[in-house]
Amino acid sequence: MCSTQKEPIEGGYQYEPKNLLISGFADEIDPSLNRQLEALQKMGIRYIEMRGVDGKSLVHCTDSELSVIHRKLDAAGVRLSSVGSPIGKIGIEDDFAPHWELFQRTVEIAQKLDAPFIRMFSFYPPEGHEADAYRAPVLDRLARMVEYAKGQNTVLLHENEKGIFGDTADRCKLLLDTLGCENFKAVFDFANFVQCGEDTQRAYTLLRPHVAYVHIKDALYSDGSVVPPGSGDGLLENILGAMLRDGYTGFLSLEPHLSDFTGFGALEKGEHQEWRAMSGEKAFRLAHDALMEILDRL
Repeated sequence: MCSTQKEPIEGGYQYEPKNLLISGFADEIDPSLNRQLEALQKMGIRYIEMRGVDGKSLVHCTDSELSVIHRKLDAAGVRLSSVGSPIGKIGIEDDFAPHWELFQRTVEIAQKLDAPFIRMFSFYPPEGHEADAYRAPVLDRLARMVEYAKGQNTVLLHENEKGIFGDTADRCKLLLDTLGCENFKAVFDFANFVQCGEDTQRAYTLLRPHVAYVHIKDALYSDGSVVPPGSGDGLLENILGAMLRDGYTGFLSLEPHLSDFTGFGALEKGEHQEWRAMSGEKAFRLAHDALMEILDRL
């Protein structure tokens, strides 16, 4: 097990035992990149999983906008841990051609911003249809993207988002056993598995060889509501402890989903409201502090 080594930074701490690095979806703090960076610096966080910036999806930013983003990141001493892209978050029967163009642009953006990973998904089956019936087209589309990623020296991270083909541990394992390689690995998201009724311990056991990135988010089985890390049914402490014992090194990316933020309604539907009245920064800090408490006990 890794020992705790905390380096004090003004306003907070960066937890760095053996390359275990804290990142997060800072658009949950505020749409403004300037405010995102200010809040991250207060908490001593040096990485960001960039999804939304100044009210706009990163993957739709122009080259000139990317240049501004790059300068601001450099000035703040913050780097991207991943591009939090929407790639693969469309229907499996939707026209793939424009999405393929967006995927190629996303790879280009990741390279321009020196992001080591791109978070992505595995398509929505039509409502009311069994996901397993769409195995072939899902694998076909993903295989095409993985081959492109290989040629671009890019690493794609599949997230187990609820409702997509790869939302269960078994279907995630199918995708990763079939296509898994140095350019296609797994994000482990505790809350998403809980919201799908999955046993997170079993999910980790199945996916352990493929996990290269972790989203810190917790939820309750009873109603799927998102709660602070360690307060739900995701078994974060147990599984993070197992990950450390198994030699995991890499990013723990905070995705609190505890307050209203730009785009929240499109990401999470039907969840309880008790956390959503908090400011973005307060909710993010709550999630951050809860994670630090968990890590301190490991």
